[in-house]
Amino acid sequence: MLKFVKNHMESITGIEVYPMISLLIFFIFFVALFWWVFTAKKEHIEEVSQIPLDTNNENELPL
Repeated sequence: MLKFVKNHMESITGIEVYPMISLLIFFIFFVALFWWVFTAKKEHIEEVSQIPLDTNNENELPL
């Protein structure tokens, strides 16, 4: 089965570009995430980190 898949994949023209595109998307996403983490305002991070602990949240759903 694997031999069939390998031979079939080799017959597709231009298929070698897809792994490179995937790697590029992966790399760009994590570079952007890394950049956002280091440039985010500390006040925003503090505010967001307290959301799970906030007992006076007006947006809570009743149980």
